[in-house]
Amino acid sequence: MDDRNLNDRKFVMVSSTASAVDPDGPTEFVYKEEDGIIWGDYVGDTVVHGHFVGTREADRIELTYIHQLKSGGRAGGRSASRIETLPDGRLHLIEEFQFEGDDTKHVSVCAEVS
Repeated sequence: MDDRNLNDRKFVMVSSTASAVDPDGPTEFVYKEEDGIIWGDYVGDTVVHGHFVGTREADRIELTYIHQLKSGGRAGGRSASRIETLPDGRLHLIEEFQFEGDDTKHVSVCAEVS
């Protein structure tokens, strides 16, 4: 497997400009990847359940996402991420995202977990 392939990798959000991240219950993401297609699920913090789908070219990921909020309602949007490798071999995803209907651009960082 390519050492930067995202298939079956788990990540947790460590920071976001959109909201405070709960260090005891951060949003957790599980990625799938095959032939340049990316998809997966996420849950935790403010999210009951979320899904994403998109594409990957080299170290750039483009996704569309939708999730159910714990406070009620749903949120969705688009994101673009770059993949970085940490000195210990784990991956970081640096994501720029924007919610539907909002012109504000946000940035989040997700770290790979074992």
